[in-house]
Amino acid sequence: MKGATAVVRCLQEQGVDTLFGYPGGMILPLYDALYDETGIKQILVTHEQNAAHGADGYARASGKVGVCIATSGPGATNLITGLATAFMDSIPVVAITGQVDTALLGRDAFQETDILDMTIPITKHNYKVKEPRLLVKTMREAFDIARSGRPGPVLVDIPRDVFFAEVDYEPLNLEEKPKSKPDADFLICAAEAADEIAKAKRPVVIVGGGAVSAGATQEIIAFIEKYRLPVVHTLMGIGAIPRSHPQSLGFAGMHGKKAANHAVAAADLVIAIGSRFGDRQTGSLSKYTSNTKVIHIDIDPAEIDKNVAGSLGLAGDMKTILGLLMRHESGVDLGAWWEQIRSWEEEYDYDYQVNRLTVPWAMNQVAKATAGKPFAFATDVGQHQMWAALHLRIEEARTWLTSGGLGTMGFGLPAAMGAQVYYGKTRRVIHVVGDGGIKMTGSEFYTIARLKLPVISLIVNNTSLGMIRQLQKVMYKERYIACEFDYEMDYVAYAKSFGIEAEAVSTQEEFAEAFRKALAAEEEPRVIVLNVWRSFVEPMTKGGARIDEFVDFAPK
Repeated sequence: MKGATAVVRCLQEQGVDTLFGYPGGMILPLYDALYDETGIKQILVTHEQNAAHGADGYARASGKVGVCIATSGPGATNLITGLATAFMDSIPVVAITGQVDTALLGRDAFQETDILDMTIPITKHNYKVKEPRLLVKTMREAFDIARSGRPGPVLVDIPRDVFFAEVDYEPLNLEEKPKSKPDADFLICAAEAADEIAKAKRPVVIVGGGAVSAGATQEIIAFIEKYRLPVVHTLMGIGAIPRSHPQSLGFAGMHGKKAANHAVAAADLVIAIGSRFGDRQTGSLSKYTSNTKVIHIDIDPAEIDKNVAGSLGLAGDMKTILGLLMRHESGVDLGAWWEQIRSWEEEYDYDYQVNRLTVPWAMNQVAKATAGKPFAFATDVGQHQMWAALHLRIEEARTWLTSGGLGTMGFGLPAAMGAQVYYGKTRRVIHVVGDGGIKMTGSEFYTIARLKLPVISLIVNNTSLGMIRQLQKVMYKERYIACEFDYEMDYVAYAKSFGIEAEAVSTQEEFAEAFRKALAAEEEPRVIVLNVWRSFVEPMTKGGARIDEFVDFAPK
């Protein structure tokens, strides 16, 4: 069969039912091969970056490999931000790019770019298929690499003539690989870790995005309940266990809850599960690790000791490791430790009794209105992202979609679109974005409207790049520059231009009514614009300090 047809067969055998893309001359042979293929939904986006984010959102929501396609040159280069986003957050995505004919490679042909070298640092692996006989093998390897071990994006660059070439295709023989058993040294390390847990007087578990990727919710719950351990979440680990679990302290880090940060700072043992100890999580590393032992559980051996040196590392399958730790007896009585934690929670409990519309208040209203119902949440990047992390109450894994490692403004809307495509009518996506991020990829409202995807978008309009303004207040003596939107934009008219019902709200009552109507419109997209005062995300840790040292935003 032709190479393009073989690629479609490979997509089918890998269980791909949706792909996100944008056509161009060098990728058209693949689109043509998809013409009669009814089993794969082809989502035409408005920009290739959104194809990558859409595939990413689909992957985060589903746990499957997301797929995006683009043509050569600008089509391929426009994928880069999306692939880097997926790479930093360990999301399995396969990107297929068209390329100029093999005879033209290296001749600066029309729309030729060396996408392989460009994407080496931001993909788990990448390929340029110059020989047709390697096409099927390469496609299968790409999916295997994307989903195995620590997940990540893989790019396959295919010259146009390879799509037209005759290739041999044999159906894939799906044989389940036998799982390797832990060796003696690993069992000894697990026993040592269990001993440290049993001895600790002030232990804390940090749950990261790796726990979501591993699907280890039940194993983590069993583990923390056995040892009665308090749990904090990184930004990417939100939802790994239910926020309502009595041992969950919530989001920790640079803008984390004060009680959660105090618990981590005071801990004598930190047990990291699927977290890479990013700088937004730790603050000053030297102060973070002072007088604290660390147990680090991760699928990727390269993460052990990378940011936090001297940890007791357990690299491997998370469920297996937690199962080994469960074999051991629980430790000392943690009653005094829990009493201290509950005291912090009571002292720093957030007061939602305000008389004006604020984003924390609105997020709390959203949390209450959606409690126990099938919703997922996708955010962009900025102040609204932190407010959502702090004040929403995420109960299930894969229902919190956000750009953590790369911090990509513009991620939220196309990721919400991709997730909603996966969920269909089973779960509705609520998208939270700032007035900065929506200008970057807001064109994807077109796709959402065209496909009648029932995404609810909440646009926080504080007429500024809020997080930039906050950093300029804290670090640059309030020398505000390039952060305020003095030219007014009508976001309601913008949404309506795509055919989406929208309204702006400025009071608590207006928001409550608008959100009620948006929820009632179950099969249609809706946009609500929150006109709010400029303010700052609290808490915020001080730069170069411990994570329990906070910036004081009170007026002097």
